[in-house]
Formats: sequence, structure tokens, C-alpha cells
Amino acid sequence: MLLKPCRLVLAQISSVLGDVPRNVERHVEWTERAIERGANAIVFPELSLTGYTLRDLNFECAAPLDAPAYARLRKLSKKITIVCGAVEQDERGAVYNAALLFEDGEVKHTHRKVYPPTYGIFEEGRYFTDGRAADAFTSERLGRVGLLVCEDLWHPALPYVLAADGAQLIVTIAASPTRLGTGESQKNSPSDPENYTINREHHAAYARLFGCFVAFVNRVGVEDGVNFWGGSEIVAPSGETIARGAFFEEDLIMADLDPEQVRQARQRSRHFLDDDPVLTQQLLARVVGFDVKPVDSHEIPW
Repeated sequence: MLLKPCRLVLAQISSVLGDVPRNVERHVEWTERAIERGANAIVFPELSLTGYTLRDLNFECAAPLDAPAYARLRKLSKKITIVCGAVEQDERGAVYNAALLFEDGEVKHTHRKVYPPTYGIFEEGRYFTDGRAADAFTSERLGRVGLLVCEDLWHPALPYVLAADGAQLIVTIAASPTRLGTGESQKNSPSDPENYTINREHHAAYARLFGCFVAFVNRVGVEDGVNFWGGSEIVAPSGETIARGAFFEEDLIMADLDPEQVRQARQRSRHFLDDDPVLTQQLLARVVGFDVKPVDSHEIPW
């Protein structure tokens, strides 16, 4: 299934550290605002239901997908698709930094962060188990979509795999801190934060290379001395930013996505249509030392 015409809203919010009930309440408030604006889907930042710098609170905030705490979100998802960040607990007791997609009264898809960073100020690897999958999926309201979590977007293989799997919208939820020492708004500043400039280049490159929409929602607020810069945006297949949020302030960002833009971008520049993932697999197998029998990709019915 291709991307569907849809109205997408990004909820650039702050979260209360360790307080899942309060964060659920805030999600409900912002989701109701999106419904009033005729949105088909709303996307919240990374770990939006728990706060980011959890450390040992991870295990207190962790919950299975059918947790009673998410009942109100499940109910609202009958009206609008909801993507948010949570600490997911599996049946073994392992916990993951996860993106959850609620739709039609249940969690329809999850993405467990594949690359939880542990360098600089980051220490996710001490508390989270690595995810091991990146799969596109079909949403009833959005069409073919892929989810990533923050650092995942810095590893080109993951958005490449999602696009090859049919995703025409790649959604990344993030909790990206800034190098700036101030929490003051720069909405009217002539210069954007360095973090935004760098991330925006990535978003535009992926959108152009894969001929798809890229949505990036980053949180704001100060938490345990860490300042989050916001700057959430939606980028068209042309690489153009079609909607962007404020810096360092909560914001609601909205754009209408037209599948025709995907078709036009891919036909005007055929590099993605001509891409050969089977050849890529064979080349990578050689690089890492695997013995893979050559396959003629032209014999495979895509």
C-alpha cells in the first residue's frame, strides 16, 4: 500500500520525568487538539510517556503494550492514529526505548530503538536492551510507514531498509539535547541552533535519496540539566521543509501529506527506483565475510 493523503501533526512537548499518568493526561490533551484540527495522526517525541533521563526509573516506568495506563490512548486511537515514546517491557523483563503506534483501539506497531547511545552525555546502553528490527508497516490512516527512534536515524542502513520495505513516510521520534546553555526561545533568531542545522541536512538528504516524506519530532524542556531544543519538522520528498516547530518551546506542527509528491520525486530522479537491494546485500556480505550465493536481482518479482 502507498502513502495515503493525510494530515499529520507533530506534538513538540515536554514530559514529566517518571510520571506516566501525568504524561498520558498531557498526551490526551494534545491529541484532542489535533482531532479538532482534523488530523489523521499525531506524533509525540521519544520517551514522551516517561521523560528521558530515567536511569533506574526505567524499570518503574516500563510496561507491556496492553498496560492499563495506556487505556485512554487506546480509546482515542479509534479517532486518530497516535505515535508516542515509552519504555516497553517484554515477557522476559527486558526493557526497550520504544516507539508505539496506537490505532483502532490497540498498539498496531512498535519499533524498539536499535542504537541506544552510550557516549558523551548519553547512557542509554546501561539501561535499555537493543532492538533488532526495522520494519515498515501499513497504517489504516497513513499507508506505508516506518518508525525510528532518535539515534537510529544517524545510521543510514535503517531508513534505507524502511524505504526498501515500502515506507513512503519515515517518522523519527527524538529527545535531542542542545549544546547551548540557555533555554530561551530562538524562534525569531536569525541563526538556528547548530543541532537543528545538522539534523535538517540529514532529513533533507534522506527525503531526496529515498523519495519519501520525513517527519522528525523532538522534545523541549530542561530535564536533569539537559536542555532539549525542539525544532521538529516535516520534510517533503523534494527535501523542502514544509512545516517546522519553534525552538525551545512547546508547539503543534501540522502539514498535509500528498502521495503525488512521492510519485513525482521518484519519477523525476529515478535513483531510488533503480536501486538494487539484492546487490547491496551481496556487497555487504563480502565486506563482513559472509559467503552468499550471487542472485540475479532482475529475476526477483518486486
